[in-house]
Amino acid sequence: MASVGEHLLTLRLRREHLDAIVEHALAGRPNEACGLFAGERGYVDVVYPLTNVDASPATYLVDSHEQLATFREVEKMGLEIVGCFHSHVTSEAYPSKTDVAQAFYPEWIYAIVSLRDEEPELRAFRILDGDVCEVPVEVDG
Repeated sequence: MASVGEHLLTLRLRREHLDAIVEHALAGRPNEACGLFAGERGYVDVVYPLTNVDASPATYLVDSHEQLATFREVEKMGLEIVGCFHSHVTSEAYPSKTDVAQAFYPEWIYAIVSLRDEEPELRAFRILDGDVCEVPVEVDG
């Protein structure tokens, strides 16, 4: 079995994408916010803010109808789901035990926005077989 380190990528996104992710996270308070991003090989071309049907400050669950519609749109565009994002309202930007247990797509990048401090912080990770490895985030523009 390959280790997480063998699958490292860099999450590359434009400033507008980072802003959209952070705005969605802030708008979701006091609950966690979530969404998907699509592109190629770690480069984000489109951000999809989605509904957290858990409506919880501690967990998230993407609306299944929105998720399916997003998967279909991404496929039509010839892109791939690069990963997902969600917010941590009061904790650091690091995967919780629940996040790790629910990381069902080992090829994805999992981004987390922490709203704990005054300035939101986004970090990104690969999660494979329960192993968490942080990946670099590069923001253009």
